[in-house]
Amino acid sequence: MSCILHIETSTSVCSVAVSEDSQVIFQQEDHSGPNHAERLGSMVDEALSFTDNHAIPFDAVAVSCGPGSYTGLRIGVSMAKGICYGRSLKLIAVPTLELLCVPVLLRETVKDDDALLCPMIDARRMEVFAGIYDRALKPIRQVEADVVDAETYKPWLDAHPVYFFGNGAAKCMETIHHPNAHLIENIEPLAKWMQPLAERRLLNDRTEDVAYFEPFYLKDYVAKMPKKLI
Repeated sequence: MSCILHIETSTSVCSVAVSEDSQVIFQQEDHSGPNHAERLGSMVDEALSFTDNHAIPFDAVAVSCGPGSYTGLRIGVSMAKGICYGRSLKLIAVPTLELLCVPVLLRETVKDDDALLCPMIDARRMEVFAGIYDRALKPIRQVEADVVDAETYKPWLDAHPVYFFGNGAAKCMETIHHPNAHLIENIEPLAKWMQPLAERRLLNDRTEDVAYFEPFYLKDYVAKMPKKLI
């Protein structure tokens, strides 16, 4: 199997984990942020020391690649790329919105077979980054920067139960008044949830070019972002 270092810095939470053979064997989280610049280095050092002390060789580094905080993503990706260069490791990019779906699915929170998942990252005011997925994490609608009103998700809500979660979801429920709309609270993108997504990408050889990789935030969403976040 594989040993992967996971780094997650897309929101105010900073977290690091190590997985080996599909099991998380090390994890640290800091919820007092955003303070990624201060905390990430020491958390990664502890993770590397843990694996080195147990003579566990890494196969790859996985990093949350957005959408999310501009500064947080830059810090996380820079750290991941530096480790990949220094240890000759593969780089795996894990989309933040897919990552948010993992704890929802693992906890079996969603019971409806035809339910859709709508993870949301806050972009201030009534704006969010959001995608829509089925329970197999197949994209039903690609990630977009949404200005949310009562009509934004109506086509999907009219046909399916839709579960909204992430740090942008609660404010949207004040606007989305639909019997098929459900809020799941306290769902955060954490490094410990990256393992199944990262292992699948590594198994399928879906790795990134370390030299040229950028977070999705920078490549795909800057033009749609509120200027105060850029």
